[in-house]
Amino acid sequence: MPKTVDHAERRAQIVAGLLRLAGRAGLHAVTMRAVAAEAGVSLRLVQYYFQDKAQLMQAALEHLERESHQRWADRLAGQADAARPRAVLEAFLAEGLPTDEQSRTFHLLWTSYAVLAMTEPELAEQPFVAGPNRLEERLTEVLRRAQAGGALAAGADPRLEAARLLTLNHGLGTSVLVGQRTPEAAMRVLRYHLDGLFADRAPS
Repeated sequence: MPKTVDHAERRAQIVAGLLRLAGRAGLHAVTMRAVAAEAGVSLRLVQYYFQDKAQLMQAALEHLERESHQRWADRLAGQADAARPRAVLEAFLAEGLPTDEQSRTFHLLWTSYAVLAMTEPELAEQPFVAGPNRLEERLTEVLRRAQAGGALAAGADPRLEAARLLTLNHGLGTSVLVGQRTPEAAMRVLRYHLDGLFADRAPS
């Protein structure tokens, strides 16, 4: 009997090849042929699952997003204060810093993708900002919950604060990536910002 093909497994194999290649050589080195070689499959198979490089890169970003959200949840698992908005936000901010191979690859790939999308129309056409938009909505809901519980600083706008947190986290992540500051120094900046956001309020 012919062997049943697991399409999800095949796609994951190809995406994993892209991530290894991009993490080692940078996104500019990614081609369909190079990914095929890295993944140990034929170019035709890569083209079967992904119409072009832009679709393949988008799939990689979505894969990294799912992994990042799982690691965020893992950071909170078992914490006594895991339900508190501040704890949720601090876990997110810590996860957003490139402190290991997975988070470094995510940050590097996203930043490189955004730069390339400025000059490559096929990349710009992909919904690559959908991930950050989803994350911003989630942070907004966490901050609204903090506000409803009386934990947020007076006058804070949850939606604007979510956008600011995401932007601050990304900028500090880049500074860690290029060696401007250590992850510990970046986290001190983030906690300083959270201290102001939750200053002199009742515990959330």
